[in-house]
Amino acid sequence: MFKPAQLESFLAVAQTLSFTQAADQLGVRQSTISQHVRQLEALVGKQLFLRDTHTVELTPDGEAMVGFARTIIDAGREAISFFAGPQLHGRLRFGASEDFVATYLTDVLRDFRRRHPGVELELTVGLSGELHRKLEARQLDLVFGKRQLGAAHGQLVWRDRLVWMGTETTRIDPGAPVPLILYPEPSVSRAQALETLQWHGRQFRIACTSTSLSGLRAAVLAGLGVTAHTRSLIPPDLVELGPQHGLPALGEVEFVLSPPPRLRTETARALGAAIIADANRLRRAR
Repeated sequence: MFKPAQLESFLAVAQTLSFTQAADQLGVRQSTISQHVRQLEALVGKQLFLRDTHTVELTPDGEAMVGFARTIIDAGREAISFFAGPQLHGRLRFGASEDFVATYLTDVLRDFRRRHPGVELELTVGLSGELHRKLEARQLDLVFGKRQLGAAHGQLVWRDRLVWMGTETTRIDPGAPVPLILYPEPSVSRAQALETLQWHGRQFRIACTSTSLSGLRAAVLAGLGVTAHTRSLIPPDLVELGPQHGLPALGEVEFVLSPPPRLRTETARALGAAIIADANRLRRAR
């Protein structure tokens, strides 16, 4: 029989591709994560991860196990929710980065409201930096947003590449300043794009500034320039720009839940757990 703790540990490693980060995410020791994965591999008789001292990758059997593990865990949660009935009540002020509102986050919030009808959910959509400022001012209870690598705040949910985004017909003149379409400050993707171009000595100009992803998308489709965006959340009518466009690599960003679990209200912990459980859907592979 599969044990929930084994499946939770396996999914945490599958999401982060790191035993250390999986342990931080679940609040347990790394040795516990390793033991759970070994037990699960012994149970199914298959190797689920390829790992060495530097990297962790899912095997084909591991990829298949992700779906089974999620189904088993979700079924257990549905059963508990059905028989326990709604228990949570009160107001939950939730802040979500602009990047997420057009993705599967809507499914997570709909499921959460269905399971906890006694919770009054207030959603604030904005830039990650501004949302974290509101959290510090106690105007929000939970924030799901981005942070640059090296930042310490928040509970890591996953990492993703930050890439240049344009259209199939986008062309960059190597002799002209790079035309940029960006969120205003404080924006994690804006800061990382500008820092990267400055580091590589590339000139740039701000062609458009918008507080919404729909505004950035419209400007890109209009041919005004390029923007920096997380790879797993690129809108379907836009594309990742490759090395042939002559733009420097932007590195990675991290998606986090803030504050850490020990500082959250009971309702915030419940929503945070739902977001982590659905992280694979949120960062759907392309």
